[in-house]
Amino acid sequence: MLFAHDTECSLIAAAALVNTAGPGEGLPDVAALDEFYVAHAYTGRHEHTEAELASVRELRPPLRRLWDADVHEVVTIVNGLLREHDALPQLITHDDEPYHFHAVPRNAPLATRMAVEAAMAVADLIRSGELDRLRICAHPDCDNVLVDLSRNRSRRFCEAGCGNRAAVTAYRAR
Repeated sequence: MLFAHDTECSLIAAAALVNTAGPGEGLPDVAALDEFYVAHAYTGRHEHTEAELASVRELRPPLRRLWDADVHEVVTIVNGLLREHDALPQLITHDDEPYHFHAVPRNAPLATRMAVEAAMAVADLIRSGELDRLRICAHPDCDNVLVDLSRNRSRRFCEAGCGNRAAVTAYRAR
């Protein structure tokens, strides 16, 4: 593990959320948001409403900018997200997890918690000089984002099967 467990989980969830905005809506309904909530082990308040779904979808563009911007703009985005949501980091433990940071209450709206958790995780990357671990998929037909958590910084493709497609294309070219 390169970063704290909560940092890695938040980065992976943020990338997955950004990628739901790709071609075809990845969060088409409340049921899909429910699945996303469970898949990324979110805890706390979850309203199961169209309004909540809309607020989570609205979070995708600012999070996407974290992958496209230079470090100074990323700092501005992170600080803006933390300020907008009145983040106040505190160490807590729950659900048999070790101590980790939460910066908003567990009863805060889901989109608020997602935004702040992503901002805190990206702040960890910035503080450790590892912002280059946020990448765009190397496959020419893909615009998904990814987080390279490999030790040797070798991850190039997203979770959508682009690595396999690239390997098949290279094999056929040989």
